[in-house]
Amino acid sequence: MTVDTNQRKPSWHVRLGPYTRRMNNYTCTQCGTVGLAEGFIEDAGEHSRGYARWIEGALERGFFGGAKRLGRPRRQIEAYRCPKCGHLELFAAAEV
Repeated sequence: MTVDTNQRKPSWHVRLGPYTRRMNNYTCTQCGTVGLAEGFIEDAGEHSRGYARWIEGALERGFFGGAKRLGRPRRQIEAYRCPKCGHLELFAAAEV
């Protein structure tokens, strides 16, 4: 948590270079630090949507080696990074 020197009120935003990360009350499961930085897991593959998704069920390969996904629920992955130890906490959030 940082303190805005102009207003002297706690700020729930942490400035990391040119980006601002929102902080929260999530606790790191590795070191116990409270307040993880929100981010996302990028999917930069061809024809990607720009973010990774969690797909329910065990991985099954199709005829050409790709993952079978048809009809399976998909959820966007929310990622939070511990500012102290760097551990990532991932959550399967809203269906996409």
